[in-house]
Amino acid sequence: MKMKWLKLGFVGFVVALLSVANVQAEQARPNILFIFGDDWGWGDLSCHGHPYVKTPNIDRLAEEGTDFHRFTVASGVCSPSRTAVVTGHFPARYNIDGHFAWVPTNEKRGMPDWLSLDAPFLPRMLTKGGYATAHYGKWHLSNNMIPDSPVPSEYGYDEYGAFNCAGEQMPVHEDADNAIAFIEKSHKAGKPFFINLWMHEPHTPFHTVPKYRWRFPDLEEADNIYASVLSHADDRIGEVLDALDRLGIADNTLVVFSSDNGPARAAKPTKPSLQHDTATGAGFGIGASKGITGGRKGYKSALFEGGIGVPFIVRWPGKVAAGKVDDVSLISAVDLLPTFCEVAGVALPASYRPDGVSQLAVLKGATAPKREKPLFWKFDSPWPAQQGKSDHWVSFAVVDQTWKLVANKDMGYVELYDIAADPYETNDQKEQHPEVVKQLLKKIDAWRKTLPVKPEGDVFSELRTR
Repeated sequence: MKMKWLKLGFVGFVVALLSVANVQAEQARPNILFIFGDDWGWGDLSCHGHPYVKTPNIDRLAEEGTDFHRFTVASGVCSPSRTAVVTGHFPARYNIDGHFAWVPTNEKRGMPDWLSLDAPFLPRMLTKGGYATAHYGKWHLSNNMIPDSPVPSEYGYDEYGAFNCAGEQMPVHEDADNAIAFIEKSHKAGKPFFINLWMHEPHTPFHTVPKYRWRFPDLEEADNIYASVLSHADDRIGEVLDALDRLGIADNTLVVFSSDNGPARAAKPTKPSLQHDTATGAGFGIGASKGITGGRKGYKSALFEGGIGVPFIVRWPGKVAAGKVDDVSLISAVDLLPTFCEVAGVALPASYRPDGVSQLAVLKGATAPKREKPLFWKFDSPWPAQQGKSDHWVSFAVVDQTWKLVANKDMGYVELYDIAADPYETNDQKEQHPEVVKQLLKKIDAWRKTLPVKPEGDVFSELRTR
């Protein structure tokens, strides 16, 4: 009998050891925090030389990590840009060429009413790999004006609080508190976590708080409003970073800061005035949009670098170099899904064909290899360009190796840039390199033939039948 109890005790001891080992293994897997600003211009950081905006917490990420200057998103506006992040695909593969609006507008533009639930999703892949996943902040892979659209949990997130989605709208300033609570919960459970912290700032309306407006008393009203909302967002980012420090998990957490597209600007001088948004409430309108691109051409909704070239700062102590600037490596938003999966040790599904590639080695300091896959953009821009929006005429763009070609909607007018040597797109070289123009136009045409003619599947609201 004594021997029997000794054997049972030994078995229990082994089970307990294995349980502890499993928890420790889970805790050793890196956490991922993806912070996505909304209309945050490349130049809207004090570490990027902004003349009056102060972003000490994001600056801290740059000091403790690597600042990549050649990152581009997959669109000049939010919904397609966000689609690329969660699917690893060009958004045109889902007929998502503009932002999700109310049903008649989506229908008129040949868009679905939400991103298909059948598309591949980053959170589902990470959940299968043992991660706790959450989304806090802006959604806009549907719209709050479409009540029957899927909510974030249907796409694979364990928990969420969001706005610009169906259902109750999370107050915009509660994003960091919710993220911190989820971090604490996941850490206590011994599970690695992935969190989207998709912030409202600095999208209109500008929801100002007196504390932050008082930080910039000498600025004119529009600049004061703009600086205050960025300062508020930076403080909330700091609260999340402090939570990682407090829990002792900062060294095991990959933190990425970026933006969905470049900064918005009014087409003509506009005074700040109050407006109301059905998802986020009242705040100041486009007259207070004072974002800058750091000299890049164009603004939000443009396919020039000012519209798609955004901040991309990566911190992962001991893995990603601290205090480094990488102004060479070309990284795209479609690379994020395969990169995050490799960070997490999660294999991509056998049937999945990403448009991007993992950039983990590049994040860790390796020289970027020759990019075999071209990058493509599609956006319905007016031609000729509208007054006050001289850089907003591009409907198609391709980047292949060092070349970037931009074209209008019928591809009858193009411009060609050596984007490696000329990131500000000042020297059009189509006359000097007609053979390159011809090759890139063929690549755009071949890519277009792979795209669906119209949305298909369960992606339409019942409001279309009314």
